[in-house]
Amino acid sequence: MIEKLYVDAEASKAVFRARLADLSPQELEAWRGNTLDYRALYAKAKDIHLAVSRRTATLLYILARTRGARSIVEFGTSFGISTLHLGAALRDNGGGRLIGTEFEPGKVAAARASIAEAHLSDIVEIREGDAVETLARDLPDSIDLVFLDGAGSLYLKIARLLEPRLDAGSLLVADNAHGAPDYLDHVRSSGRFMSLDLDKDVEISVATHSMAEVL
Repeated sequence: MIEKLYVDAEASKAVFRARLADLSPQELEAWRGNTLDYRALYAKAKDIHLAVSRRTATLLYILARTRGARSIVEFGTSFGISTLHLGAALRDNGGGRLIGTEFEPGKVAAARASIAEAHLSDIVEIREGDAVETLARDLPDSIDLVFLDGAGSLYLKIARLLEPRLDAGSLLVADNAHGAPDYLDHVRSSGRFMSLDLDKDVEISVATHSMAEVL
């Protein structure tokens, strides 16, 4: 199933590139600079996988296993490749809860189908809608790992929303982090995290102490 998802993701890249080629110079600059309204941005990519790389997917599994994660929140599920890796890590850790979020209904349906096929429905919940709203309720008291892979303009807002639930050693992992300079400034300069960029694309940050103690 994972292989099929990656094949589909690769095919959708060509469609995505063609779609970008049809944008005006102003729209293209807004897209690249992550200044285009995120609702409009993701509506344009509703059938595009925007999947994590195989390397990043493996990294997520390793980090979740190493952390011994039992509670994970994912911003930007898309078609669910990263979700399947994180869910598998939870299962191999003995169980837990993964809350994923996705704005596009079609992607939500496809991700839920893949999750069911992988027998992870008892572990993974996908919430449909704007993550700023769906992640404002019914969350675990403690979150072991947060994966950010949606609109970069929301990374800092989502991180701040979840920070009170991070313990010492909790992980923040941000894909395409170069598109979220305010988020990068926060995790690198706030004094609350140790942070490292991987291949100038993925930012890995670990909470140095319980956020409940400082917020």
